[in-house]
Amino acid sequence: MTSKLMAKNYPLEVGGVADYPVKVGSMLLTLVDPSPGYERAYNRWYERDHFYAGCMIGPYLFAGSRWVATRELKNLRWPKGDETIARPTDAGSYVSIYWVEKGHHDDHFDWAGVQVRKLYGGGRGFSERRHIHTSLFDHLGAAYRDPDPVPVDLALDACYDGIVAAWFDATKCTAADLHAVLAPLMADLMAGSSIEIASSWTPSAGENDPKDAPMDLGSHAGGPERLCQLFFVRGNVRDVIGRFHTYTDRIASDALAITHLVAPFFRTMVGTDTYTDQLW
Repeated sequence: MTSKLMAKNYPLEVGGVADYPVKVGSMLLTLVDPSPGYERAYNRWYERDHFYAGCMIGPYLFAGSRWVATRELKNLRWPKGDETIARPTDAGSYVSIYWVEKGHHDDHFDWAGVQVRKLYGGGRGFSERRHIHTSLFDHLGAAYRDPDPVPVDLALDACYDGIVAAWFDATKCTAADLHAVLAPLMADLMAGSSIEIASSWTPSAGENDPKDAPMDLGSHAGGPERLCQLFFVRGNVRDVIGRFHTYTDRIASDALAITHLVAPFFRTMVGTDTYTDQLW
């Protein structure tokens, strides 16, 4: 009887595609550099302690992933010289990304503020690192290459090989409006490529207020015009860089937004020190 009820009433159908109630509502994104000489130690501390103790065990945070930019990938970033997000442009070797369930932003980050002070007070911090850009973002929406895609809610667990992170300031509207305006450009970017998901985010309320944190968190989150986009890529992320140049060129030519940073990353290889000797 249970299986018949499930088949009849659940899941919901949206546009003919099954939909489920667990949704990402907000994101923590933290872009960090270890101090030179501490790359291996930082990678192990973050992966084997802080990833879990500082984030994953907290309430309503349901997914997390880590990504790394080698020297080769840092050299591919643009626009050169824009230090709005990363100072300098090639700063930030590791980016960690976490999803928090929709409707539970405060439930998690109220816990996280207490937890990080507890960890640092107990000697479980790591001083040999520098935060380049650590901010909380609200989810605006996502676009997909395929008609029945991996939903963005599952993206951090779907073992993508790479991501491209991009930050923009809309010139004529809010970030939410810009996400809608960019729909045809995102469709062109992904069509026939290995880019499967384009997700859009904007800073959460209060992100530019002073923070009660045991470290400097880096550059400001930005205002309501700030759009952060994360693109999830199968295969070699290097192969799609040309498409992203076309994407940002079209955004500039239409005077839709100012591009502050476009940065590709590889997925880290969990449990190993792979890439720690390739950051500089």
